Amino acid sequence: MWWLIAVGAFGIFGVLTSFVEMGMFAVGAAAAAAAAGLGGNFLIQSVVFAVVSIALLVFVRPIVVRHDNTPGARTGIEALKGTSAVVLERVDEHGGRIKLNGEVWSARSLDTTAVFEPGSRVDVADIVGATAVVM
Repeated sequence: MWWLIAVGAFGIFGVLTSFVEMGMFAVGAAAAAAAAGLGGNFLIQSVVFAVVSIALLVFVRPIVVRHDNTPGARTGIEALKGTSAVVLERVDEHGGRIKLNGEVWSARSLDTTAVFEPGSRVDVADIVGATAVVM
């Protein structure tokens, strides 16, 4: 029963803090609870907890860390800033169309005197609403 309480505690702590390691400890505690259910004594339960937890930390944690989407990673509109696009319809200070990441976007030039003709490449400086500001 104590191992099931540990599963809940590790799980709740992991969700609240986003520490993936707590999830791995929760799986280790669940394995120890299974060992207890099969009649293993406390020493066996502790060894199962330690082996499963360490194995997850050694083999699974590096994969999770490699695919982690940290707060510093750019996503959504922030990921589009600084990327290149192709002009589909003439872009000037009043508007136009570009192809950005396979999607058609409305666009306007950052410089009020700049004009970009169809086929030319532009860089996205900002996204304002649903309009890409290009240069």
